[in-house]
Amino acid sequence: MKKHQERCGAASDRKMIFAVVLGNGLEIFDFTVYSFFAVWIGKAFFPANSAMSDFLFAVGAFGVGFFARPVGAIMLGRYADRAGRRAAMALSILLAALGTAVIALCPPWSQIGWFAPVCIVCARLLQGFAAGGEVGATTTWLFESAPLSRRGRRVSLQMVSQGIAAIAGALCGFSISGLLETEALAQWGWRIPFAIGALIAPLGYYLRRHLPETLENGSRERSGPALKSRTFLLPLTVAAFLTIGQSVTMYVMVFYMPGYLTRMLALPAYLSFMTALASSVVFTLCAYFGGWVVDRFGELKKIALGAFAVTALCCLPAFGAIVYSGDIGVIVLASAIMAGLLGLGVVATLMLIMSLFPPSLRVTGFALSYALANTLFGGTAQFIVTALLIRSGNNFVPAWYLLVCNLLAIAALFTLCKRQGKYRIAWQTGSER
Repeated sequence: MKKHQERCGAASDRKMIFAVVLGNGLEIFDFTVYSFFAVWIGKAFFPANSAMSDFLFAVGAFGVGFFARPVGAIMLGRYADRAGRRAAMALSILLAALGTAVIALCPPWSQIGWFAPVCIVCARLLQGFAAGGEVGATTTWLFESAPLSRRGRRVSLQMVSQGIAAIAGALCGFSISGLLETEALAQWGWRIPFAIGALIAPLGYYLRRHLPETLENGSRERSGPALKSRTFLLPLTVAAFLTIGQSVTMYVMVFYMPGYLTRMLALPAYLSFMTALASSVVFTLCAYFGGWVVDRFGELKKIALGAFAVTALCCLPAFGAIVYSGDIGVIVLASAIMAGLLGLGVVATLMLIMSLFPPSLRVTGFALSYALANTLFGGTAQFIVTALLIRSGNNFVPAWYLLVCNLLAIAALFTLCKRQGKYRIAWQTGSER
């Protein structure tokens, strides 16, 4: 009887975790396929005088969605810290699904003119608003629902779901670009992944409505004034800069790479998707291993610092191999190494950030710092890098951008170490649960 109860409990636990990570995975899936199909989205909705210009407008629309993230982080984050994590997660997945459906169904420029790019920009804003609250609520739920001895592995599932979603997006891109003719791909083939995402979302909503709540009633106090206090702004700033290195590495090495290889290095689309697929697989495996390392050793700051430092050292050599090798195997290996380094340090960084905020402000603090970093650096990375590439003609621009952003994260980590007396790391002391 006891074993049966344990099996039922384990099955229920897996079902709950699946409900949480499904919505987050759909968000990343949508972002991934938008990045992968940016060339064709640009042709459909942003016709310009040159192929490079419509690609620039398409990645610009991708970045626009990130400007709604801070708003979503504050509004959905406060909702999650007051009404509960479950209610916020259910709302965010519905909003994200609506934005995805608009992209899948919107007529092209040739049929409705300027309304087409307006609809796409509005859809990206809605997706960004939803994503602003989604990542904070889901990561916090995973953090709070796990026993202390398994928090690293539980939180790693947030990143694993993103990796799996990126893998699914890359497989969709690889399959669709390989099965369809170029004309069919440009006309309607790129819409298929968005339609899939919109159809799966209702399942995620249903499952999330039945999740247990992790926010205790005693923590549901009003804390609006605390958002303006120095004790909130200091950890918020440090958390945002810690996120910068990881978000830019992810968006450049995984999401931007297919377009970069296709446009800048003139590689076939299926080879660029293969590179993104390999990077996503390596990131996923390393993220889970990074969670195990956190549970085993608990040295959050040392793990994060090591990952940021090695990533910074590898930026220029990795892009040197990508630009000059001419060998697809070397390109895949260099991209996968950068993605693996990101995965190894991401869980430790997430744990550090969440431990900086009390439960009553945890979703808001985590979501807002994550949103600010992604808005100012991650979400705009593709647009900034593309614009600098056009202006300078230097294929090493992405490497320099990665290097600067990882150095900013290292500086934030050193600031955290120097001011560690002012931050209460609840996870390390076990005082929270």
